[in-house]
Amino acid sequence: MSVRLPSTTALLCVDTAARLGSFTRAATELHLTQAAVSRQVIGLEHRLGTPLFVRQRAALALTDAGRAFLDDVRPALLAIERATAGVMASKGRGGPLNLSVASSLGNHWLIERLPGFTRAHAEVTLNMATRVGPADFSAGRLDVSLEYGDGQRTGLVSEFVMPLSLSPFASPAWARQHGRKLGSHTPAAALIGHSTAPEAWVGWFDAARLQPPALGEGPRYDLMSMALNAAQVGLGVALLPDFMTSAALAARRLTRLSTVRWVSARGYWLVLSPATATKPSVQAFRAWLQSQAGLPGTSST
Repeated sequence: MSVRLPSTTALLCVDTAARLGSFTRAATELHLTQAAVSRQVIGLEHRLGTPLFVRQRAALALTDAGRAFLDDVRPALLAIERATAGVMASKGRGGPLNLSVASSLGNHWLIERLPGFTRAHAEVTLNMATRVGPADFSAGRLDVSLEYGDGQRTGLVSEFVMPLSLSPFASPAWARQHGRKLGSHTPAAALIGHSTAPEAWVGWFDAARLQPPALGEGPRYDLMSMALNAAQVGLGVALLPDFMTSAALAARRLTRLSTVRWVSARGYWLVLSPATATKPSVQAFRAWLQSQAGLPGTSST
């Protein structure tokens, strides 16, 4: 059996009266009459079948039932207040944007570009989390995801953003000790892999038309950022994209060992739910992302 929900006005009257300890003071804050506040509270008590307040001469006090009721209701009231303030501030043009982004792309490519987005779209509040792998839209808390994959997400819209193009980097000290040319003579244990693209070294040696050492004997890290750090401290050679290495190259913490690039069959995609595609904040982010990377193709599955 469905339960008819109490009005927001009644909930606000209970919450404000409990906080101020007085129907009269609650009426002043809510711009209502004292009688109106009292009627709202009494009506809610009748519906719930239990008193929410102990009426005392000096002040109001919550009953145990009233205290438990407000503990559950207050988070919803705060959410309504935040949503109302957001719409009033943005005039319907922006609001919150909940974004999931691939860890390495978020930390080394997106973050440094975000000041431009926030300057152009002050009406959008960006909430961002990083993750590895496809984002989970099932809970309904996510608006868009910028993720590495093949763009095949059932029931979601996928827009291609940019490829993953990798070339080999090592520290200058490692290059001086082992040489800049890679091949069958390269220590296999020095070829750093990462779970983002475990097939990358096989693909790179094929693209370079070089005889590889015994592949698969080197270390493997979950994140490309870990492979980047390992290469910088001289642990070996890592295949990395340019967007991760520019600062390290400028600081001479890394050197490029070859201009040959391996391009993954997968890439970075903007993924969103059709239910959120028309949100002003989502539309603003999509348009801005197009200006940063270009979206040459769209796939809807």
